[in-house]
Amino acid sequence: MEVIDLAWWKLGLAALLVLALAATGYRSRLGISRSLLIATVRTVIQLALIGLVLEALFASSAFYWIALLALVMLLVAGREVVARQGRRLKGWWAFGIGTGAMFVSSFTVTVLALTVVIGPEPWYTPQYAIPLLGMMLGNTLTGVSLALDRLNDAVWRQRAVIENRLMLGQTWQQALEDIRRDAMRSGMMPSINAMAAAGIVSLPGMMTGQILAGSPPAVAVKYQILVMLIITVGTGFGAVMAVSWGGRRLFDERERLRLERLLKP
Repeated sequence: MEVIDLAWWKLGLAALLVLALAATGYRSRLGISRSLLIATVRTVIQLALIGLVLEALFASSAFYWIALLALVMLLVAGREVVARQGRRLKGWWAFGIGTGAMFVSSFTVTVLALTVVIGPEPWYTPQYAIPLLGMMLGNTLTGVSLALDRLNDAVWRQRAVIENRLMLGQTWQQALEDIRRDAMRSGMMPSINAMAAAGIVSLPGMMTGQILAGSPPAVAVKYQILVMLIITVGTGFGAVMAVSWGGRRLFDERERLRLERLLKP
């Protein structure tokens, strides 16, 4: 089945609906119209540029170009993790912890899926590697940012409780046990909810894209199952690592709570 190409002017018709939404938000004084328009412009520019980059990348298939694009994607995702936290660690710690957690979880799971499950030749074939890594990073950054934001906010609000636990002889891990558990859970819940609703409430994006591109629904379903499983695994491990590292940073070597390491929102 031939894929129906979309002219740019037809995409402009869809953009008119966004303008209508922005106008409605402005009249209702929701305070989101400017953010909505900026996000729309960024989406169009970023996707248009990445389309050009991917065309060149697919034509060359050189490993170093794929690795460079993966690095850029990781760094941008790390910046987004920092931007989405209301109260975050000072200095490069917020960026380093979020980026490190995403690197270990997303890259490990993506390489495992490429080499063991899918098995393209070579394993870094950009048609498979870049979309998979992009979906992994996009979902993992949401989980990591939610988990770190919940951790830092809860530590700030419950600082008196934590101090009392430390004075009673508990270690920093024990004093933060319930807070860390809640933070990890908040980072994992979006992926779990997406899996629970997949196929019944919604048709996930990759499956829909493959069907529109002409792939048999049975093949698209199997790829979507794989993607949702590895996204959940990557997001879960990323949230666990980020909360563990972030929690440790909030205490010094003598296990004293150091709230001055957090920036005010």
